[in-house]
Amino acid sequence: MFSIEQVKQMAKRLRASLAAQHQEFSHSAALELVAQQLGYKDWNTASAMLVQDSPPPAIAFDKPIPILRMFDETKAREFYLDFLGFSVEFEHRFEVGMPLYLGISRSGLQLHLSEHHGDASPGSTIFIPMQQIELLRDELIAKRYGYGRPEIVQQDWGKVLEVHDPFGNRIRFCQS
Repeated sequence: MFSIEQVKQMAKRLRASLAAQHQEFSHSAALELVAQQLGYKDWNTASAMLVQDSPPPAIAFDKPIPILRMFDETKAREFYLDFLGFSVEFEHRFEVGMPLYLGISRSGLQLHLSEHHGDASPGSTIFIPMQQIELLRDELIAKRYGYGRPEIVQQDWGKVLEVHDPFGNRIRFCQS
């Protein structure tokens, strides 16, 4: 099966060949002739039936999922599940007693927490754009978490609500 672009190139070569023999032929006439040679009634029929050329596939990225280092499963669950309100998507250990790799999510935000040495550096900061930052602040304050009472800080570009996990990581919830 030929593509439309291939048939147009055939018509172009036909015109060039005829022009070399001093025979003038319009592009539309060349398209009609090539279409008939390929078994179609006319160019309109051929162009409706031929394969459309598609651009090469574009590189596409999905949303990134930050990985944060953790050192204590109990503290991680208390902070991320109980305080921040995330839910567990999955838990993985290569075997009993091995480090935990934990996938959590909340309202479309996904994070991975890892006890594996080398997966992430403690002390990381992640920037999370969001809406309704005041509602999140009010929810967190109402939980009366013993290790933090986050407040919104107004910046020139928007509002920031920063929380610190037990492992030195900072999560900056931001609303512009």
